[in-house]
Amino acid sequence: MNLQEIITAKVPGAVYTEAGDGMFTIPVEQFHDLARYLHDDPALRFDFLRSLTGMDWGEEGLGAVYHLESTATGENVVLKVLTPSREQCGLPTVSDIWKGAELNEREVFDFFGIGFINHPDMRRLYLRDDWVGYPLRKDYDQSGETNPLRMTNEVAHDSSPSYELQPDGSIIRRRNVLFEEDEYVINIGPQHPATHGVLRFRVSLEGEIIKKLDVHCGYIHRGIEKLCESLTYPQTLALTDRLDYLGASQNRHALCMCIEKGLGVEVSERVQYIRTIMDELQRIDSHLLFYACLCMDLGALTAFFYGFRDREKILDIFEETCGGRLIMNYNTIGGVQADLHPNFVKRVKEFIPYMRGIIHEYHDVFTGNIIAQSRLKGVGVLSREDAISFGATGGTGRASGWACDVRKRMPYGVYDKVDFKEILYTEGDSFARYMVRMDEIMESLNIIEQLIDNIPEGPFQEKMKPIIRVPEGSYYAAVEGSRGEFGVYLESRGDKMPYRLHYRSTGLPLVSVVDTICRGAKIADLIAIGGTLDYVVPDIDR
Repeated sequence: MNLQEIITAKVPGAVYTEAGDGMFTIPVEQFHDLARYLHDDPALRFDFLRSLTGMDWGEEGLGAVYHLESTATGENVVLKVLTPSREQCGLPTVSDIWKGAELNEREVFDFFGIGFINHPDMRRLYLRDDWVGYPLRKDYDQSGETNPLRMTNEVAHDSSPSYELQPDGSIIRRRNVLFEEDEYVINIGPQHPATHGVLRFRVSLEGEIIKKLDVHCGYIHRGIEKLCESLTYPQTLALTDRLDYLGASQNRHALCMCIEKGLGVEVSERVQYIRTIMDELQRIDSHLLFYACLCMDLGALTAFFYGFRDREKILDIFEETCGGRLIMNYNTIGGVQADLHPNFVKRVKEFIPYMRGIIHEYHDVFTGNIIAQSRLKGVGVLSREDAISFGATGGTGRASGWACDVRKRMPYGVYDKVDFKEILYTEGDSFARYMVRMDEIMESLNIIEQLIDNIPEGPFQEKMKPIIRVPEGSYYAAVEGSRGEFGVYLESRGDKMPYRLHYRSTGLPLVSVVDTICRGAKIADLIAIGGTLDYVVPDIDR
């Protein structure tokens, strides 16, 4: 049987909708059992929760959309679940099936007010506890009167609410203890150089040993997904560069791909080559900054200067063609905003041998250093099973032996035309995460080298209608960002503005693993672990 037959046999009430990518609507009372079956069945093994998107479908009700993937077969499925009503807005948690759902469900609760039954921690994730209303609901009051600017400090609570379903169908509210009164709890962040942005960890210590860790996000949340609902499709593009600023080209590529997928637009081969080269330059740029900042966090200042020195060469190449160095605004719907600068090919071809010839200095000064190795090896070990369950993709997943590269799983651009290795390590520790990124610099150089002399002629921009309307349906597109899978979920009602635009953050799954891999480690190791996970906070605080 195919997947559609399997699901309809398991859940006779399931309804399949073909519009867009296609999805199954599952009755809420049968959803958890189906999710458990899809995850546990050895023939299906949908063990990767790619994306979880909260939704307000207006009169149809509130709910969530789940994108699932089987790491065994590569098959994908999309499930849609509605709450019983807007007033009784609860869904069964799947955090007991996929660990990555824990923070994703808290995000949905924060912005839609959908409570997840049997979830261990139903606190807001981004907004203050005293925030009134749920911003991503369609009927949310945006006047500002209900939520005036509050200048008081928010009190950190040592317990969290949860909602448990009883055998008789009733729901009771409990409080789960986060930290006991006698625990020694310190704050790492939000103002701390090693948190890689304004991110706060509350850490319980026994001496120097970490017992548990609680993450607080949202210090720079900008409501980008809400803003997109009132912007036309071309206007939404500008915001993607402000997410993971070290993956600006890749983020925008994903959004353009998603919109083009909905429109049925095929970009020229020239554009495909340009986008792929730019993405790989962006990856090298990101990995060089990763190297520089990690080394600085661990006290290696000379290595810090090496990374910034060579990254500058890539930024100069970006600036010449794109007009920007960090915020580039280069990809457009149907192409790119301008053709390559006449110097582009020459400068890229000069950079490739330069980078290959100098990378040994990076390894001489840091990789082979006994102090660096003792700080990284065996520290912050993440198993392959946990990497998949948390959805920790990118270099973090590949360091744990999980072949999760989107460029290999679902090739886009011209990745199917180039020969490159997916870098895999099995140790799962901080050193493995470091080495994956260092090796990926070399693979990115190989990819660019195969493409740079073969960029075909053709238009750099397809002719588009003045007003872009995406046909009704739901669409998902993903790229391999610098830190993992960056996905875009788009639901369209056929208007010139998206009905819902959700970004699958690469950083939120990385933050969600911190508590698991830090327990039992020393507080000093938190710096090395956070550095090698390489999360970027604006990508989390969207």
